[in-house]
Amino acid sequence: MPTAQCVLIIDDEPDIRELLEITLMRMGIASCSAVDVSSAIMAIKQQEVDLILTDMRLPDGNGLDIVRYVAETKPDTPIAVITAHGNMDLAIESLKSGAFDFVSKPLDVNKLRNLITQALKVKPPTGHQLDTGMHAKALDMGQSAAMQLLQKKIRKLAVSQAPVFIQGESGSGKELAARQIHTLGPRALGPFIAVNCGAIPSELMESEFFGHKRGAFTGATEDKQGFFQAAQAGTLFLDEVADLPLAMQVKLLRAIQEKKIRPIGTQNELDVDVRILSATHKNLDAMVEAGEFRQDLFYRINVIALTIPALRERTDDIPLLSQQILQRIAGNYELPMARLTAEAKKELHLYSFPGNVRELENILERAFALCEDDTIGAADLNLNSRYNAEPSPNEPAALAARAEGVSLEDYLMDIERNVVEQALEATRWNRTAAAKRLGITFRALRYRLKKLGLE
Repeated sequence: MPTAQCVLIIDDEPDIRELLEITLMRMGIASCSAVDVSSAIMAIKQQEVDLILTDMRLPDGNGLDIVRYVAETKPDTPIAVITAHGNMDLAIESLKSGAFDFVSKPLDVNKLRNLITQALKVKPPTGHQLDTGMHAKALDMGQSAAMQLLQKKIRKLAVSQAPVFIQGESGSGKELAARQIHTLGPRALGPFIAVNCGAIPSELMESEFFGHKRGAFTGATEDKQGFFQAAQAGTLFLDEVADLPLAMQVKLLRAIQEKKIRPIGTQNELDVDVRILSATHKNLDAMVEAGEFRQDLFYRINVIALTIPALRERTDDIPLLSQQILQRIAGNYELPMARLTAEAKKELHLYSFPGNVRELENILERAFALCEDDTIGAADLNLNSRYNAEPSPNEPAALAARAEGVSLEDYLMDIERNVVEQALEATRWNRTAAAKRLGITFRALRYRLKKLGLE
C-alpha cells in the first residue's frame, strides 16, 4: 500500500499557511508546516516529504537558503517558492538554484493547484515505480563522454519547470534534447509543441502564438487555437527563437512572465500552463549587445543554459548513430538493413560533419538508396566531394558564358537559381538558414523560390 503524499509548508504568515493547508486538504494531500529556515531544515532532516512549498522571505533567512539546502541534500524532492508579486529576479534566482517552480502573491488557487499537481509527478508516492524503460529509451542519444554528461544534465533539468535555453550548431540535435527534457519530466503525458520561429511570417505571428477569434480580422473565418493553448499542460519548444522580430519578443515576454495570453479579437486573458524551452544556433549574447534581441526576454528564457556538442566533438557516437539511422531508414522503406563496410566507417570517422547529425542522416539515406547488396562502401557515401564543397571566400565561383540566343534576363535567372540552390543544399533546405547565407530576408527568399520555380 502506497503511503499518502505529504507537502511541507514553510511560511511565517498564518493566513498563507492556512490557505495552503486547505488547498492541499481539498486535493487529498497531507501537509506539515514550519515557520522559519531553522525549523524547516529540522523538518526536512527528520521526515520524508513529496514536495516543499516555501515563502521567499522568512524571519531568519530566505527561501533561497532552503532551496540550496534541498538541492544539495535531497535533490529528488521538488521545492517551489512563493515570491512577492513582481519580484521576478528572486524567482529566477530560485530556479537557477534548483527550485522546481515559483508562484507569486497574491496566490491564485488554480495556478497553485496546477503547480502542486505537476510537482508531485516528479516524486511519485512510495511504492510506485517510474517507467524506467521509457526513460532509458528517451536518453539513447550516444555513449561518448560528452553525451553522457549531456544526458546527466537532461535528467536533472527534466524535473524542473525552469525555462531552458538550448544552444548548438544546426543539425546537432537541439530539438531532440528538448523532447528528452519533456519526456523525462512531469509533463510527459502533455503535448510537446515545437515551433520554428523563423518559418512564420511576421504578420501571422501573434495569431499563431496566441490564437484568434472568428471575425477578428479578414480571413479569420473560425476560432483558431494558438501554440500556447495547444501546449497547455505540456511543453512549448521555440526553435530558432533568435528569428523572432522585436515586436513579437515583447508580447512573448509578457506571456511567459504573466502566464497569460489574449487571443486576437478577445478582451479576456486566458491562463496558460506551459513549460518554455527555446533554442538557436545563433549567438544570442551578441544579438543582445547589438540590440537585435531583447535583453529582458533573453534573461527570462535563459534561466538555465544547455549546450549540445557538435558531432565532430563526439566522433565515438558515429557508429551507434549510424546503426540507429540505418535501422530507421530500413524500417521506413520496409527493406533489409544495410551495413557499413570498414572503409565506410573509417570515412565517416574522419569526416568533420559541418551539418552534424542531420548531415549524417542525409549521407546515409542517399547511400542506402545507391548501395548494392545491402552494403554501404566508402564510395557510396560520396564524402570526397564534400571535403571541398565550400568555396574559398576569396575565390569567386566561375560563371558560365552566356550562350548565344539566351536573353540577359534568362541568363541572370539561371545564375540566381544556381546560387539559391547552392545555399539551400548547403543548409539542407533550411530556408531560414539559406536566407541568412544569401544575405536576404526570409520573405525575399520565399519570393525568389516562387519566381524561380523552386518551391
